Amino acid sequence: METIINQYNGKESAILAILQDIQGKEKYLPKEILEQVAQKMQIPMTHIFRLATFYNALSIKPRGKHKVDVCLGTACHVRGGNKIIDKLERDLSISVGETTKDKRFTLESVRCVGCCSLGPVAVIDGHVYGRLTQDRIPALLKEFK
Repeated sequence: METIINQYNGKESAILAILQDIQGKEKYLPKEILEQVAQKMQIPMTHIFRLATFYNALSIKPRGKHKVDVCLGTACHVRGGNKIIDKLERDLSISVGETTKDKRFTLESVRCVGCCSLGPVAVIDGHVYGRLTQDRIPALLKEFK
């Protein structure tokens, strides 16, 4: 953690980049590490926590190996985004915001990923999967097991 902070010369303006790098290493932002960052950088813990919980890309809870973001923007919602979430929740035995027991998948809902013409859309590990149907979900998940 100190190496990451030192890489940015401890500049408060780099706090978001520091948190992103820590999450890249740890896969989430553990409270203990956030406290160390706050102390080392002399930034109030409330400020660090606010950043860590505001941005969807950051997480204070452990995430699965594969992050599944299902778009619920207007176009995806109208084209059945909720049905995709329902199917994923059933197949993974988790709800939105949760991680599977085997730590393989984390399921999230997001607003517009900018691929409206492909809706409904899911983004898995940064890769866009469009024109999804409930029937395609099992095969899609199998690719990541």
